[in-house]
Amino acid sequence: MAVDAMTRAIIDAMSEFFPKLGTEVFDAAEARRILAQAPKLDAEPPAVRSVEDRMAGDIPIRVYRPDGGQGPLPVVVFFHGGGWSICTLDTHDWVCRTLCGGAGAVVVSVDYRLAPEHPYPAAVEDAYAATVWVHEHAAELGADPARLAVAGDSAGGNLAAVTCLKARDLAGPPIRFQLLIYPATDAAQDSASCRENATGYFLTADHMAWFWDSYQPDRSRRAEPYSSPIHADLGDLPPALVITAEHDPLRDEGEEYGRLLRKAGTQAETVRFDGMFHSFFTLAGNLLPATKQATDLACSALIRNLG
Repeated sequence: MAVDAMTRAIIDAMSEFFPKLGTEVFDAAEARRILAQAPKLDAEPPAVRSVEDRMAGDIPIRVYRPDGGQGPLPVVVFFHGGGWSICTLDTHDWVCRTLCGGAGAVVVSVDYRLAPEHPYPAAVEDAYAATVWVHEHAAELGADPARLAVAGDSAGGNLAAVTCLKARDLAGPPIRFQLLIYPATDAAQDSASCRENATGYFLTADHMAWFWDSYQPDRSRRAEPYSSPIHADLGDLPPALVITAEHDPLRDEGEEYGRLLRKAGTQAETVRFDGMFHSFFTLAGNLLPATKQATDLACSALIRNLG
């Protein structure tokens, strides 16, 4: 499906202000500086009851609590995207608010350590440790430890998937559901969608090469299950919703991950949004109908699986 005029205008505007990773910008600090200076959408953020910055041990987190509802509430641990290297709690504030209000859940956004200063497995360690902390401290968050989900987009989708693997392998904490938004699951980056969407749709093949070089510089370890979860044993994992975008280099690896989950006996739904691009899910302001459709789908899945 072709990209419509509005979507194309958004892709072009985002691409103009995004760091030219792998071609002009090779320093992570410079990339973060450029990203921080990008224009912000002047729109009222989704309402929630409270937002609190605190620590999960030595890991910074941001806790979102929804309006209304009788506690304890379900809780979603969220891992932001950004190639494990450039985004922050602030870049994903809008989507965390949206999931909090839409699902009626406490959302805990995790400020995991970034590469290349902290390469793999630092982000994995932080993602898992934060999830353990949330489970152990659920009562003080107003949350139910028995209704715990993980979620993330792109690199964050990778961390959400890997956190489920670690929780299974290490006998806890119990995770009820995983929301994987165009997840990065395979460092090989050799799928048809990687070639078809290498340029022209915001996220590029050069970006992904730079991200993987920053996050996992040791190429001999890139196929490890906690690095590329597509190579893991995918049995005995929580149900999943995998959301993909048609014009995204990561489309095929996300959809293949969903297929392999189902093959291993794990309940997994995969939904592709035609005409969309990488990052459409986290686009603030609901500028595209598909963004609201996708976030509504995600919230419905969280409600359904967390009870």
